[in-house]
Amino acid sequence: MRYIATFHSLFGAVSFKNKLTKLGDDPVMMPVPRALSASCGTCVAFTRPFDESTMYEEDMDKVVRDEDGTYTVVFENV
Repeated sequence: MRYIATFHSLFGAVSFKNKLTKLGDDPVMMPVPRALSASCGTCVAFTRPFDESTMYEEDMDKVVRDEDGTYTVVFENV
């Protein structure tokens, strides 16, 4: 299962990627898929199930579960 997190800034994406690496995941920064939108245009793809209590970043926009191009929102920072 793959998750994609979008952010309001590049700094937020980099911070999240570093956090995931420390948690033992192997995250990848990439352009945001066209079906999703984000202010900075960069997202982080990861495999560790999203846990708001340990993974939340203030600059996060949303986290979606990616199932072969079908996106399900699992967290939205409102």
